[in-house]
Amino acid sequence: MTVPMWLQAGFWGFVAGAALLIGAAVGYFARVPQRLIAAVMAFGSGVLISALSFELMDEAFRRGGFDSTALGFLGGATVYTAANWVLSRRGAKHRKRSGDRQPSEHEDEGSGLAIAVGALLDGVPESIAIGLSMLAGGAVSTVAVAAIFLSNIPEGLSSAAGMKKAGRTPLYIFGVWASIALLSGLAALAGYTLFRGASPDTVAATTAVAAGAILAMLVDTMIPEAFEETHDFAGLIAVLGFLAAFALSKLGH
Repeated sequence: MTVPMWLQAGFWGFVAGAALLIGAAVGYFARVPQRLIAAVMAFGSGVLISALSFELMDEAFRRGGFDSTALGFLGGATVYTAANWVLSRRGAKHRKRSGDRQPSEHEDEGSGLAIAVGALLDGVPESIAIGLSMLAGGAVSTVAVAAIFLSNIPEGLSSAAGMKKAGRTPLYIFGVWASIALLSGLAALAGYTLFRGASPDTVAATTAVAAGAILAMLVDTMIPEAFEETHDFAGLIAVLGFLAAFALSKLGH
């Protein structure tokens, strides 16, 4: 029996999102040194930069040319930055920090909801990109799924460790990440079904929107956490992550 493409899109989006839950479990139950968390975060940043460069932007340019790709890329970064700015002012600024930077609900009322919404904001563009990747050849981009999966583990790990130190309950922490894993599957499904009959320019622009949002997210949230603890080694570790994803992309082709 052939599995419908829309169901496959939802499945792969959920698989990539489930890495957040895996990372959260490690961050909550294990005593992982902050320098190691930051190093893994730097590696994940390099992985995502490579994936958005060689999988998303390259595919967007191939489909719609420079104009659609550039407009979508800038648009995605602008929308993400505006939404992140609003959430940061409501207590979600340090949602990916593993140290003592995250506020508790007592310190900043409403920050728990802002952190949850911020985590969702970070994950949606990646998931939509998975669904869009299936429009090209009728199969998911294994490189995109692998890159997002690898980058989601340190993201969930770091954020969950910070949530625990801020006094968040296990129900809140795992409820947030389980919900985002489920919504990641729905976002990937939407990315495939909503744009299946769209024009090449529209698909290109939407793919570039996801890429722009992901890059803005990296610079605003993941890279600061990586640099804060690893300092001079953050760049080298990110390069290793970039190279790993680059190798995956070449093996995939």
